Amino acid sequence: METFFGHFLHAFSKLLSMTIQIFIFIIIIRSILSWAGPLPYNQFMQILRKITDPVFRFVHKVIPFSIIGGIDISPILILLALYFIDTLISGVLRDYATILLQKRMVIN
Repeated sequence: METFFGHFLHAFSKLLSMTIQIFIFIIIIRSILSWAGPLPYNQFMQILRKITDPVFRFVHKVIPFSIIGGIDISPILILLALYFIDTLISGVLRDYATILLQKRMVIN
């Protein structure tokens, strides 16, 4: 059972890390495209906004100084938080999975 749980945790940590990396990529793309202007009728930009706007609004509520002098630094704050979460949670899950798998190997 420990072997299954260890492999499950390892796979889950990789899936979580990959999901976070995809979201980071989406935020970077949106930030770069925002420099081109509003592009209100571009369907690709509308999809990016639907994906990222809830997180941006949350950051603007929680951290009111995330817009400094008309420059929105919330993408930077979100990227830092996502890298931290990816490193911490995925790392802990991978380490725990490794411990479970090594424990199983020692018992056999």
